[in-house]
Amino acid sequence: MDPRLQAFLERAESLMARLEAMLPPVPAAIDWAATAFVWRRGTLEAIDQPHVVDAERLCAVEAQRRQLFDNTRQFLKGKPANHVLLSGARGTGKSSLVKSLLPAFADKGLRLIELDKSDLGALPDIAARVADRPERFIVFCDDLAFDEEDDAFKALKVILDGGLRRRAANLLVCATSNRRHLLPEYHADNKVRLEGGELHPSEAVESKVSLSDRFGLWLSFYPFDQDAYLAAAASWLDAFGLDFDDSARRAALLWSQTRGGRSGRVAWQFACDWAGKTPKQRKASLHFHD
Repeated sequence: MDPRLQAFLERAESLMARLEAMLPPVPAAIDWAATAFVWRRGTLEAIDQPHVVDAERLCAVEAQRRQLFDNTRQFLKGKPANHVLLSGARGTGKSSLVKSLLPAFADKGLRLIELDKSDLGALPDIAARVADRPERFIVFCDDLAFDEEDDAFKALKVILDGGLRRRAANLLVCATSNRRHLLPEYHADNKVRLEGGELHPSEAVESKVSLSDRFGLWLSFYPFDQDAYLAAAASWLDAFGLDFDDSARRAALLWSQTRGGRSGRVAWQFACDWAGKTPKQRKASLHFHD
């Protein structure tokens, strides 16, 4: 072989190898038998053991659970249903309530897709992937919030209610957030201008509310009072097979004081700590605070 041709072929092969290394990997086939997925590297990866929650264990969210479950039943029956925004105090059960949908409705065709905020631009791709599937999909965006300069919310606006493409019939979005309108709100946003005798509210407010307005169902979550917190602690201890006796009640109150607040999450963390201790360790921990 001509040496010049040999050198050219070797350089071409080297170039092809470098180009292949730069290309994304070929996505694996989607395991449609799974009940939960996460969007990663451009495809839906099945979650072998999804984190599910028993809705009956969640306290102080009965009204929110009823509304979310009713909306989900409508969705599964092919009836009109709304995208859902769960917002409010941290640790009050927003994410857990969404996770409780899977054990309640998986046998009826419900599937969950976890989507990170950084991947919101993939929502149209996800909708296209599932469009011809018989299952019903809820895209779960946890702890969603945007900064002033963040444009990622534009992709979410389009998939919710802002594009020319018809809304996907078998896909809903459920998002949780500590912010009611998903964006930071400032006092200056609420200033009212006076022009020609007419009042004009700040356009910043309109822009920020326009995203949350696209969620048809708003579920609000509020800080726990002491009774709700103790009920949650009792529920989680019962899940571990333990009684909520006077010692456990006192320990639960002490635990909330050390954490500086009361919530369902704090109750769960207390239950994990209490259930993991031996009876001797539990007694010693109470004596330590005497």
